[in-house]
Amino acid sequence: MKYRTFGKLGIQGSAFGLGCMRFNGAASGDSIIDEQKAISLIRRAIDGGVTYLDTAYVYLDKTSEVVLGKALLDGYRDKVTIATKMPMEAVHDRASMEELLATELKKLQTDHIDFYLMHGIDKAKWEYFKSIGAPQFFDDMKKEGKIRYKCFSFHGPYDEFEYIINDYDWDMVQIQYNFMDVNNQAGTKGLELAGKLGIPVVIMEGLLGGRLANAPDNVQALYDAFPVKRTPVEWAFRWLCNRPEIATVLSGCNEVEQIDENLRIFDTIEAGIMSQEELELMDNVRAAYLSRTKIGCTGCRYCMPCPNGVDIPGIFSVWNNLSLYGGDPENNGQIRRMIENNNGADQCIGCGACEAACPQHLPIIESLQTAWKEFGC
Repeated sequence: MKYRTFGKLGIQGSAFGLGCMRFNGAASGDSIIDEQKAISLIRRAIDGGVTYLDTAYVYLDKTSEVVLGKALLDGYRDKVTIATKMPMEAVHDRASMEELLATELKKLQTDHIDFYLMHGIDKAKWEYFKSIGAPQFFDDMKKEGKIRYKCFSFHGPYDEFEYIINDYDWDMVQIQYNFMDVNNQAGTKGLELAGKLGIPVVIMEGLLGGRLANAPDNVQALYDAFPVKRTPVEWAFRWLCNRPEIATVLSGCNEVEQIDENLRIFDTIEAGIMSQEELELMDNVRAAYLSRTKIGCTGCRYCMPCPNGVDIPGIFSVWNNLSLYGGDPENNGQIRRMIENNNGADQCIGCGACEAACPQHLPIIESLQTAWKEFGC
């Protein structure tokens, strides 16, 4: 495992950080997480050298922190740093922030959180957090040792990122970034700004919700024509780790094979590793993806549950996959099941709850209707 310096903090962390948002449910279907499997995956990653673990209060119906806490028993807590998050919707004053942090510490079975993030803030949310005293709360908790580093995660536009990062003494920032998002959200400009300020950057959605892990034929043709052969996952992570501003790259894994592949990849890549020819290849890959992508949904499920039962990420996943990889909507089992279960876009009433929650700020309502029409439904 390669280790990288966390900017001005001066600490070392694993280049591969395990994201704890995408664990599979139990085989019986009665639990959102298969606990024993998740615990085994977490410990396998740590045994392989992973030192950075990322979760959040809201992940997996508020169960992710609990499972991570169990996985870090038996001495594993001492081997890692934990990142978790304070959601805006769960706090409204100092007392509620204290209660929430106490709950998270209890769920994680620890006396401190290493990286504590204000979750998914934009300028409006940051102003709200300031109005209820969150910055002072973070300062106080750092002094008391309940958190080590004051951080935020971000999904808004660059100008808001620039405002927020300069408005407080942050220790770390987490942004969505991958070779498709160079001009999206904080983007490359935000990454470079954080680097200039000495603030370490943790990367989420490095595979864009898994969409970059399976190359469509026009992208695979570009990879196949290149003299050096690598998997799409390795190309994506190699491109990220080329940037010296990046402290760690989060990757959510559901299977042992994914853990092992990531351990292999992150043992071979570091800053400045990409040649000019490789960078040009990735520019061409980006253009090939863009030519077929219908909507930039990452499957994060922040829009769910829909109050009217619409399977929003499911519809967008099918829409993108049909465009990227081909197929007949009339014979698509997922579309058929959505129709049978009344989860289709025809159930959308345009309430807007999804668009308010979407960290990508996607035009969900309009896109649902377009996708449903293209499916022939």
